[in-house]
Amino acid sequence: MPVYQLPDEILFPDPSESEPEGLLAVGGDLKPERLLTAYASGIFPWYSENEPILWWSPDPRLVLFPQNFKSSHSLNQKIKKNIFTVRWDTDFEQVIHACAETERRNETGTWISKEMKDAYIELHRLGFAHSVEIYVEGKLAGGLYGVSLGRAFFGESMFHMVTDASKIALYFLIQKMKEFEFLFIDSQVETEHLVSLGAELIPRKKYLKLLNEAIKYPTIKGKW
Repeated sequence: MPVYQLPDEILFPDPSESEPEGLLAVGGDLKPERLLTAYASGIFPWYSENEPILWWSPDPRLVLFPQNFKSSHSLNQKIKKNIFTVRWDTDFEQVIHACAETERRNETGTWISKEMKDAYIELHRLGFAHSVEIYVEGKLAGGLYGVSLGRAFFGESMFHMVTDASKIALYFLIQKMKEFEFLFIDSQVETEHLVSLGAELIPRKKYLKLLNEAIKYPTIKGKW
């Protein structure tokens, strides 16, 4: 199937038109209206610096349902020790910078370019992007960020500087999702780590049906 060149107006092709690996379109920009339209359509940007903007809608899609999150005994014990402090939306910029700069196994470089950082910082300013921050002795130890629409949360990236700090951030995100009665966390593409925590692959058709249900609800904007 062809990869679509996006026009200046804000619209996307049907996700079913994507390539087998999920690539759907190229071009456009990262302005808030386009990003929010993409997420509401089951599409997200993912590309490396010095590449054109690439838009994806993979099939199947990795999703974490809050009720299926797997918290190990050791993780629960760490949480009970109260050595970690959780905060919401107090330092979004530091979290996204840390996600970009933290080295990961089997990965070189980062897809979180300055252009991406600026775009999601603007979404945060508008109340659509959120961060979970985990602190140890007053220092940022781990966290994650993502985008919220209706009752769907689109996880973008996570990091840790202290062992299990990113898992603890996800644990507290799950509690927030249950409180807000969110339907799912979109984890986008399969990773062994997220599958071990309860995420599962579902067909894109099912994902889009769930997404359409989730975005019928009003978005909980602003600081969480």
